[in-house]
Amino acid sequence: MAEIIKFAEIQEARRKARARGPERENLERALELMRENLAAVAAELVHAPQVEHAELIMRIERLVAMIRYGMRMLGETADSGSRASGG
Repeated sequence: MAEIIKFAEIQEARRKARARGPERENLERALELMRENLAAVAAELVHAPQVEHAELIMRIERLVAMIRYGMRMLGETADSGSRASGG
């Protein structure tokens, strides 16, 4: 078990090292834009006709997945899946 934890720590350190510098700034800006887009689509969903809901929800799901992936790349969360499900 200790080896698994150590391996996870090594992976986390590598992720953080990769996300430093200008790449990190670019990723943070991309995440900010995706969050803004998510908020806009969610607001649109509130007033959209029922026939558009499926497409808007699909867009929301994709944005959430991309945001979660970006957060993992930044090393901001190691267990985003459990938080997203209420954990």
